[in-house]
Amino acid sequence: MHLLGVDIGGTGIKAAIVNSKTGQLVSERHRIATPQPATPQSVAATLKKMVEHFAWQGPIGCGFPATVTHGVAQTASNIDKSWIGTNVEALFAEFTDCPCYVVNDADAAGMAEMDFGAGYQHNGVVVIITVGTGLGSAVFVNGELLPNTEFGHIILNDKVAEHYTSARVREAEDLSWKKWGKRFNLYLQRLEFLMSPDCFIIGGGASKKFEKFSEQLQVKAEVLPAQGLNQAGIVGAAMYAQHQLSLTKN
Repeated sequence: MHLLGVDIGGTGIKAAIVNSKTGQLVSERHRIATPQPATPQSVAATLKKMVEHFAWQGPIGCGFPATVTHGVAQTASNIDKSWIGTNVEALFAEFTDCPCYVVNDADAAGMAEMDFGAGYQHNGVVVIITVGTGLGSAVFVNGELLPNTEFGHIILNDKVAEHYTSARVREAEDLSWKKWGKRFNLYLQRLEFLMSPDCFIIGGGASKKFEKFSEQLQVKAEVLPAQGLNQAGIVGAAMYAQHQLSLTKN
């Protein structure tokens, strides 16, 4: 089934038409800068522009940078705080005239990685960390998602972890990959202590530079770079929409 997958981030909104069964993009990826401030109305209006770009009519899956339960945003880490308590699915459907299904962005990327990427056929506990504006997390136990984890917000060296070792922090503090890798290693070690995972998968932009910091990572669990790169969030969002549609048919 072809669906529009949208990855809404703190700095950019990316989308493509996806074959949700194969995980393949069947259109070119399109990106629009996230409006600032990223309020509900402004982001919804930008999503409408994205839908118009693809001349899309049909279900839409959206990865969103917040915990989302029953379509309602519960947090707002890297977007405007006015999102908290907003029914994101209803708002997006109103602006686009399309049925919209919204899931945490790291969970979306994780679903794509588990089905089509580095997590394929990995059992046990798999923790996927997306490194970007913040730190997103997705946890799978024998392939089943534990939704809406926010392990980018654990405390590390007296700071919220994503304020200490995200991609934004690396760029802002002009850290070398080696120095940043040492920080990121502390983060993974803390997660390993808390969760004892069998495997870490590192996603987001850092996955493309994995060889530049991998030697700094000293954990017992296997550590792999994500394979989906910048497509994972888009593909996973479409997969989530497909899954929700299947539930309504049953």
